[in-house]
Amino acid sequence: MPRRVLNGTVCSASNTKTVVVKVERMLKHPIYKKYIKKYKKYHAHDESNGLKIGDKVSIQETKPISKLKTWVVI
Repeated sequence: MPRRVLNGTVCSASNTKTVVVKVERMLKHPIYKKYIKKYKKYHAHDESNGLKIGDKVSIQETKPISKLKTWVVI
């Protein structure tokens, strides 16, 4: 099974070797037919520990590293 790759921006980098990435997507409302922005936050593993808030990153799904971290920054 291929691993999912998502693109997003770093919204928190306060933890050691962990960043929180906000991934936005656009979807069409079923009744009003307008496009709505939805987002979700993912905890990702950052081995280099060099990312800052606002950086654009790609994250890839991986085996669970901890309770919340199942993504790694590529």
